[in-house]
Amino acid sequence: MDAMACFQAASAYSTRLAVRPLPLQSSKRSYSLCIRNVAATATQQESSSRDVSPKILLQVQGLTASVADSNTEILKGIDLTIREGEVHAIMGKNGSGKSTFSKVLVGHPDYQVTGGAAIFKGENLLEKEPEERSHAGLFMSFQSPVEVPGVSNMDFLRMSCNARRAAQGQPELGPLEFYGFLSPKLAALNMAPTFLDRNVNEGFSGGEKKRNEILQLAVLEADLAILDEIDSGLDVDALRDVANAVNGLRKSSNAILMITHYQRLLDYIKPDFVHIMEQGQIVKTGDASLAKQLEAGGYQAIRGGD
Repeated sequence: MDAMACFQAASAYSTRLAVRPLPLQSSKRSYSLCIRNVAATATQQESSSRDVSPKILLQVQGLTASVADSNTEILKGIDLTIREGEVHAIMGKNGSGKSTFSKVLVGHPDYQVTGGAAIFKGENLLEKEPEERSHAGLFMSFQSPVEVPGVSNMDFLRMSCNARRAAQGQPELGPLEFYGFLSPKLAALNMAPTFLDRNVNEGFSGGEKKRNEILQLAVLEADLAILDEIDSGLDVDALRDVANAVNGLRKSSNAILMITHYQRLLDYIKPDFVHIMEQGQIVKTGDASLAKQLEAGGYQAIRGGD
């Protein structure tokens, strides 16, 4: 693969679905008013609580979305606010809209936004291309990471890193400088340096693919990481390594949104807030004890507690 083809393949993957999202179905006027209102609310909340509360990273209000091909509505009014330093977990039955919500946030073309707003770091997230969302600091790990034949992990990671650095006005890292930047991140995930010579996800086990996703997160230094079922397919040791690496990336200036079915992930990465999603809406929010209540009594216990 020549250099240009290599770059294009890596760029397409590193921007996590570099395609144009479909436009809103709602009118341009009402949509613009909604965005201005949400942005104004976020600004007022930040201004009034600057000395006592962390800054808002993501504010979602009334977000609705449907499948692009069939117009089947999946999200039916999501409200969610994530501040710097917070860890949020979304739990729910299969088909409740958890993964759809994450894909809508990153601009997946299979879904179209039909209403509501999403403000990320003070800007309208829904107007940005997927690669622009990535460069702005939004990251999503895939449930089933795709293979990129012909592109080595080293080339892919350095190109992805430099693409984000360029978007931030920072100088690119050369091969030797990048290797020094990358080495401690490999060690944190218990990954051998020989891993870098392999093609992206090609022939990887499920656990290796998940580790590679978190390595990409570490390299990109995202402000908001959306981790979609990173615990699926992992044995106990791999889960611990991945969770420890994620915890090592936590800062007071970034945040994590996890999607999971199981308490075991939350035993390693402690959430500040747990949200229960049902039929395209967040129906209940609580602290980490809500997940334990769910594990003990199932969703019926959650509904019975309302």
